[in-house]
Amino acid sequence: MPPGKTENYTFVEITLFPGRSLDAKRTLYRSIVRRFGEFGIAPSDIFIVLNEPPLDNWGIRGGVPASEVDLGFKLDV
Repeated sequence: MPPGKTENYTFVEITLFPGRSLDAKRTLYRSIVRRFGEFGIAPSDIFIVLNEPPLDNWGIRGGVPASEVDLGFKLDV
């Protein structure tokens, strides 16, 4: 674990479609920290990384790039 962290150090990595605003990401970060806090994990022990590959890099629904598919939901949040 990194220096200065406890045995509760938690690395959270999420891969998601791109399109969320910085405010939406802040809300997600706060929610993750709050929920891990319910288990006694300090905010300083939580490290969060969001991976947002372009839609061209997602093969879905039989191998079609996600950029060519109507996903049925809004990505710009």
